Amino acid sequence: MNTSTPSRSDDLVVDIRGVTKRFGARTVLQDVDLRVPRGCAFGFLGPNGAGKTTLIRVLLGLVPASAGEMRLLGHPLPAERAAALARVGAIVEEPRFHPHLTGRENLVVAAAPRGAEAEGRIDAALARVGLADRARDRVGGYSMGMRQRLGIARCLLVDPELLILDEPMNGLDPAGILEMRGLIRSFVDEGRTVLLSSHLLDEVERTCDGVAIIDLGRIVTQGTLAETIGPQDNALLIGCDDLALATALLGSLPTVTAVAQSSDGTLRVSLTSGASAAGVNRALVERGIAVHRLEASRLSLEERFLELTSRLGAA
Repeated sequence: MNTSTPSRSDDLVVDIRGVTKRFGARTVLQDVDLRVPRGCAFGFLGPNGAGKTTLIRVLLGLVPASAGEMRLLGHPLPAERAAALARVGAIVEEPRFHPHLTGRENLVVAAAPRGAEAEGRIDAALARVGLADRARDRVGGYSMGMRQRLGIARCLLVDPELLILDEPMNGLDPAGILEMRGLIRSFVDEGRTVLLSSHLLDEVERTCDGVAIIDLGRIVTQGTLAETIGPQDNALLIGCDDLALATALLGSLPTVTAVAQSSDGTLRVSLTSGASAAGVNRALVERGIAVHRLEASRLSLEERFLELTSRLGAA
C-alpha cells in the first residue's frame, strides 16, 4: 500500500489532508488524504457506498467537512472557495438539465452568471464534445451518453484547469467510450487535470496516469498506475492443443517454477528471473505441441481493486 505523504506543492491541484465527514453518528469519511498531481488523468475508485461522491461534494463545498484541511488549485478551502471553483468544471453524479430546452439553450443558461467570456465558449464546447449537430435539439430527447457529453461541454465554459467527472462513460456505447477516452486524454495534453470516478476499471487503466482507491471511507492506496498495481511477476499465459502434455513438460523445465491451469483452459506459467518466453515456446514446439496463445501475464487494475477492497464476499 502506498501511504507516503509528500510535502504540499504547487504541483498538486487537489491536496486533502485528514478530512473526516460525519452525518450524525455515522462516519462516511475517516481521516482521508488525497493528492492529485497537476496535468494528469487521475482515477478515483471505490465500491458503491465507499465515500467517493461524498468526498467530491466536500471538496466542492456542497457539504462541509467535519475535520481536516483542503486546498484546491492552491486555494485553501473553504476560505477561498470562490476563487478555486472559478476554474473547476464538475459533474457530480448524473448531469441534470432543463429537458424542454435545447442543448445550446441549456449552455446559455449555465453561461449567463459567468458573463460574455463563458457564453463565447458555447459553440466551441459543443463541437469539442461532438454535439454541434444536435445542439438545437431538446435535451429531453438526448440519450444518457449525450447528456454526459453535454455535461462536459458545460464544464468547458469556465476554461477549467480541473475537471471532476463522475462516471463520464456511463451510457456510452463502445465507440462513445473510445471517444471519451480520447477527449479526456486531449484535456491532459492541454495541461488540464481530470479527476474521474468510474466503475469501468479497464477504461480507467487505459485512460488514467494515477489512481486512488477508497473503501469504507478511507483511502487504501494512491499513486501512479504502476505503483497501485504493484510489481509484476515473470509469468506467461499459454494456450495449446495438449494441456496435459504441456503441463508435464513445463513442470520439468528448470526455468519454470510453477504451472497452473485456469478454468478457460489456459496455463499460467511462472518463470525464473531471466527466463524467456522464446525458450518456453521452443520447448513446447519441439515436443510437437501446437501453441495458439503465448503472452505475458500481468495483474490488472481490476484484480488489484478487488484485492484491496473489502466488499467482495461481504454479507
